[in-house]
Amino acid sequence: MILLAVVLVVSVGVLLWKTAERAMGARSYEEAQQVAKVDPTAAALAGIDLAALREINPEIRAWVEIPGTELSYPVLQTGDNRYYLKHTWQKERNSVGAIFMEHTCAPDFSDFHTILYGHRMNNDSMFGTLKYYQDQEFWKAHPTLYLVTDAGVYRYDIFSAFEVSTQEVVYRLDLEEKELQGEFIDFCLDHSVIDTGIVPRAGEKILTLSTCTGRGHATRWIIQGVQREAGPVA
Repeated sequence: MILLAVVLVVSVGVLLWKTAERAMGARSYEEAQQVAKVDPTAAALAGIDLAALREINPEIRAWVEIPGTELSYPVLQTGDNRYYLKHTWQKERNSVGAIFMEHTCAPDFSDFHTILYGHRMNNDSMFGTLKYYQDQEFWKAHPTLYLVTDAGVYRYDIFSAFEVSTQEVVYRLDLEEKELQGEFIDFCLDHSVIDTGIVPRAGEKILTLSTCTGRGHATRWIIQGVQREAGPVA
């Protein structure tokens, strides 16, 4: 009985801590939206103040948003792919983590392929929204993501969504040859569980959003967009 009581107390303590930690993480990102002056309308994304965010953390690279969803966050980049798994955008230790770029990608998003990572939270925060792209109707309602950088607002049309091994071509970053880019695009289209009718071309910029599946570390769930426009959102 004593052992069971101890286990119960510890379990309740862990649950309360996790709840408090998630709440602290949520407040941190509410503050990020306030600092960046985020307007909930897509047309106002050009007004996001990345410079104000960088006064708090100079590793801010962009802001990513899928209108009409919970996904609206600063994008970080540092020297490895581990730090922001357990730190917020303010560099506070928290299991909520942050949305961050693959550390080897060009910080100005000039590469053919750029990868963003984020946790799959059960409350749909961070990259929790991505799981809904298994549904064709969800894609129809949310077909576009936006990336705000120092160069302006970029629109990406979402063209694929699927579960993939971490050993597959999706996680290769040495794809500067047009032939390899074509093979990469073909792989993504062939494996997508949604039919968007969008076919990127070699040379166009691809953005991959990657999160866990909840079923171990061997595979990830991803959505991918192809860059179509730059400049103020109409």
